[in-house]
Amino acid sequence: MYRVFLERAAEKDLKRLSSEVHDRVIIAIRGLASDPRPPGCRKLAGSRHDWRIRVGDYRVVYEIADEIRIVRVNRVRHRRDVYR
Repeated sequence: MYRVFLERAAEKDLKRLSSEVHDRVIIAIRGLASDPRPPGCRKLAGSRHDWRIRVGDYRVVYEIADEIRIVRVNRVRHRRDVYR
């Protein structure tokens, strides 16, 4: 099991979501504790530890620290805004 931490920016992003999308994203984030690299996840180019998962039109961008078993969620944004 990995421990999952939310950065302050990710918490703010979650507060902006509608309740339906919010619930789906929370389920996906909780799933990262048992499998930080679920099917469909992608490694982000240009960084060493950043990954992303899709939740509908939204993306959850996170870092994995395998040596200390931590997942740190950095951003949760719409796909048109997340990579800016």
